[in-house]
Amino acid sequence: MLNNKIETHPWKPFIPASPKIIFFGAFPPKENKWSMDFYYPNKINDFWRIFGKIFHNNYSHYIDSETKLFDKERIIETLKIHGIAIADIAYKVVRLKDNASDKFLEIIEPINLIKILSDFPGCDTIISTGLKAAEMIAIITNSQIPKIGSYTEVVINNRKIKIYRMPSTSRAYPLAIDKKTRFYHQLFLDAKIL
Repeated sequence: MLNNKIETHPWKPFIPASPKIIFFGAFPPKENKWSMDFYYPNKINDFWRIFGKIFHNNYSHYIDSETKLFDKERIIETLKIHGIAIADIAYKVVRLKDNASDKFLEIIEPINLIKILSDFPGCDTIISTGLKAAEMIAIITNSQIPKIGSYTEVVINNRKIKIYRMPSTSRAYPLAIDKKTRFYHQLFLDAKIL
């Protein structure tokens, strides 16, 4: 039986100098699933493969050919170039089961989303990469959860913010990677990242 230990997020949000958009997942998997100490670290999560296909036409672009692990430095370089911030919506959680499933993740304390947005006035688009993050963002911003691939608009501190919901990049989410990639590609076009 689990002891319902509270876990605190291991990383600070990654915020480049002038972020245009910010992605929010829920919370990292347990450390034994990491292939790097950065967001979306699980080797079988397709987040960075989707980025590789969109920005370099190669699903394997961010995978080191020797170690077969994600190349954190190449990932960070792309995020800086395109003004993409990455964070998780949960700061403190309890895993209700001993796995990485969002379904069994209880958010004890969310990240301070409103402060992040107030600190970066050029960032007008936030994106959830799964239902758990979308639900918490909706609670924090008092908004509706958008359908997958679409967005809702809210006003926060006199500023219009688009809140997108993207399909989960976990392989547990039943959608082919090429279809997920199309959703993300359209998002980057809409946000003028591409």
